[in-house]
Amino acid sequence: MTQPTASIRNTWRLTAICSAMHLLVDGLCVCSLYLLSEAIVDRQLLAMFIAYNVLAFLTQPLTGALADHAKRRHWLLLASVLLLTLAVLATVAVLRYGLVAEGSMLVAAMLGMGNSLFHVWGGKQVAVTTRNDIRALGMFVSTGVLGLSLGYVFFSWNLLCLFLLAISVLAVAYLHGEATVCSGDNSQRSTLNSQLLTIMALLLLMGVVMLRSYAGQGFSLGADVGADPVPARLVLLAATVSMLGKMSGGWIARRWGIVTSFALMVVVAALCFYIVKGWHVDFPYTGMGLAVLLVGAFAVNCTMPVTLYLANAVLPGREGLAFGLLAAALIPGYLLATL
Repeated sequence: MTQPTASIRNTWRLTAICSAMHLLVDGLCVCSLYLLSEAIVDRQLLAMFIAYNVLAFLTQPLTGALADHAKRRHWLLLASVLLLTLAVLATVAVLRYGLVAEGSMLVAAMLGMGNSLFHVWGGKQVAVTTRNDIRALGMFVSTGVLGLSLGYVFFSWNLLCLFLLAISVLAVAYLHGEATVCSGDNSQRSTLNSQLLTIMALLLLMGVVMLRSYAGQGFSLGADVGADPVPARLVLLAATVSMLGKMSGGWIARRWGIVTSFALMVVVAALCFYIVKGWHVDFPYTGMGLAVLLVGAFAVNCTMPVTLYLANAVLPGREGLAFGLLAAALIPGYLLATL
């Protein structure tokens, strides 16, 4: 059944709001953590970031399952905004009263759980309201990386307050517009008739996400902000390219088909990865070296909406769990690349 034009426009408007909130939520979390990092010793800093990442990513299968079973999913968004607000207030209190050693882990916990709840809520909402439209999925997942970079490069109290205010305003705007979107079960039907095939397909997709996370680190320009040889402008450039890759991946797959598009993305990413690894350790961040890194980052990120689309198709009606499983699969790949 075809949706009315007005309903389609409103659906895309809500997707845009979710995408903007994704940027803001990730930016707020990083901004808060880096404000705390200025007053923390190395060991505490490592523990804080580990706690945040464990709660933000590895809890998403659990919060995703919660999103799937929640009859009123807006409570997840409200809980997320509440946790993020408390985390910002706690950041202020911790630094003002010199309670960094005791309070940094509490802030990391609230940020991590607020982040986890938001991501599965947003992933579920976009998948359901757009009927698993791969273009909308790419749009939603794309903005987080830019938010991380903005919070990383420009972290300040003014930016932290701006992020929180914008999140609150957009949350209200989303809840106001949500009532005009057609409700009901908009999930696709699974093409897999066997539970074993479903599990195998999910494990395969999670494996692809792990490999993508590992390969993505090979194209990373990660370094201390402002440090030579990676200036902040290149960190922002790499984040923008990664965002455009995730956003473009859905449109490319919609135009050329999933199999053809995915194969092309993998070939380009593998070729760039081979070039990067085949050059010297001091791979240049200028000229052709930078171009190879950016093309590789674009290609590898193009695959993200494809894997999410397929996971939603494998688990119809459990889009929150599908999103959470793929998010959790990012961590092993990242650890392998880091270690």
